[in-house]
Amino acid sequence: MVSYWFLVIGVVLVTMAFASRWVARMPLSFSVLYLAAGYLLGPVGLGLFAPDLEAHAGVVTLLAEVAVLISLFAVGLRLRLPPTWAAWRTPVKLASVTMVLTIAGIAVAAHLLLALPWSVALLLGAILAPTDPVLASDVQVQHPNDRDALRVALTAEAGLNDGAAFPVVLLALVLMAETPHYVQWLTIDVLWAVVGGIALGALCGTVLAHGVDRLRRSGTSLEFEEFLAFGLIAITYGVALASSTYGFIAVFVAGIAFARVEGARSRSAPREAAPAGAETTSRLLAFTTQCERLAEVGLVLLIGAALAAVDWNLRLVAFAVAVIVLVRPLATWLTVRDKDLPVHRRWLLGWFGIRGIGSLFYLAYALSHHDGDAWWSSVVIGATLATIALSITVHGISATPLMRPLRQRRSNRAPTR
Repeated sequence: MVSYWFLVIGVVLVTMAFASRWVARMPLSFSVLYLAAGYLLGPVGLGLFAPDLEAHAGVVTLLAEVAVLISLFAVGLRLRLPPTWAAWRTPVKLASVTMVLTIAGIAVAAHLLLALPWSVALLLGAILAPTDPVLASDVQVQHPNDRDALRVALTAEAGLNDGAAFPVVLLALVLMAETPHYVQWLTIDVLWAVVGGIALGALCGTVLAHGVDRLRRSGTSLEFEEFLAFGLIAITYGVALASSTYGFIAVFVAGIAFARVEGARSRSAPREAAPAGAETTSRLLAFTTQCERLAEVGLVLLIGAALAAVDWNLRLVAFAVAVIVLVRPLATWLTVRDKDLPVHRRWLLGWFGIRGIGSLFYLAYALSHHDGDAWWSSVVIGATLATIALSITVHGISATPLMRPLRQRRSNRAPTR
């Protein structure tokens, strides 16, 4: 089984490397092709591998965890928003009020369509609520100087809500437990974990950036700069886990803090020395982006192969469609106003609520951390995989044609809101 997995990954990587330019001209994302390849290579097609998410929940949790961490750090490096409420207003709304409404809407749909009890429906809502930082590259900021308001909002939202969904996942598990601990959930899992994660990420990113700058000023050359990415991710996440704060939030903020300090140093340095900090950030961003793409290949192939175990029926399909077409757009429309984005961009913001690796992580986490008999696992696994597959397909096909007019409009005139 392991040998088949390495063979599949190798063949897909080599094929995509040769066909990347051809695929880039097609109106779909690479993830759609990975999903189709995984489905055809799984039990339905060649039967090379048949992943069991419930039996291997711990392994899937680790793989998805690493992928999300790398992606969150890369997203943080790309974002150059000033620390003001005006700049962060829309992303914070999306990662808080919009996400809560999305969780509620998904929970209602799960209760009505899938006949799940409210506690399990809440868990499914929390699993599917966060947008994905790994698969949304086509609609996110492409480089640190990208100031498009729609891209910035989608990027910052994906960075924030992967950590913001964690308290709700834990709340659902608390409600499903025999002896729930509500006070501990509120004080530790919400207040301390969120605030502590933000503070820890800012501290780690800032300290390492200043350390790099001091080393550079001393005249010592910095070798293997790419190691800084994994080093900063590992340190930040390790300290976050040890201090019971949210590592996803901490790593995202660490990327923002590191890029901000490096950018400030580059702007204040003499002209001949200015590119150094920017070059470091660019190399880290390029390295983490490549690692992000590698993780995307393996995990989307896994999702595609796992679709064979889904008990497809009309109610399940209706649920997945409701999440993508109704719940997310409606929640966004109710919370993001005209002063935040123009009407046509608000519709695009609501449409591009891409589900993917983040939801896979929360699914595997819930399966490996629940108390008692997980009688609900097959339904929740099926609903999660069906929604992710639908999202990858419809968003992957629509991203290029819907976003191309915005790119062309920006190239023909000065940037607007």
